Amino acid sequence: MSKKPIKSLDPISAHKFLNKNSDALLVDVRCEIEYEYIGHPVDAINIVWKKYPGWEINETFAAEVDLAVSNQGQSAKKTPILLICRSGARSRDAAECLYEHHYLEVYNVEEGFEGDKNNEARRSSVNGWRFHGLPWVQG
Repeated sequence: MSKKPIKSLDPISAHKFLNKNSDALLVDVRCEIEYEYIGHPVDAINIVWKKYPGWEINETFAAEVDLAVSNQGQSAKKTPILLICRSGARSRDAAECLYEHHYLEVYNVEEGFEGDKNNEARRSSVNGWRFHGLPWVQG
């Protein structure tokens, strides 16, 4: 898959965007275990991009996003979709997939939910959704 010109937002800008755009959808693309046990942004829905344990791409990802958007009574291709993962890499790939499926407004949340590792190899201490103190839940 070639790299596409995907728009990016840092976590603070993404949170502001979501507050200003009630029709936007925040999709957490991490596996179910990460979503539940590590936590996730409030109101994010979980649609897995790569399936654990083999990390195979979820071939029905775009169709699952289509369904989530239509369940909200919106037009799938015009709805703003923000994608988030642990650090911003998987969500960027998922954004490219949606771009390929003709979504018009797709954003990658840079830094992700947990952000980069610090010097002690720990996340959520350098950047990311949690680091910035944005609303999140666990479980």
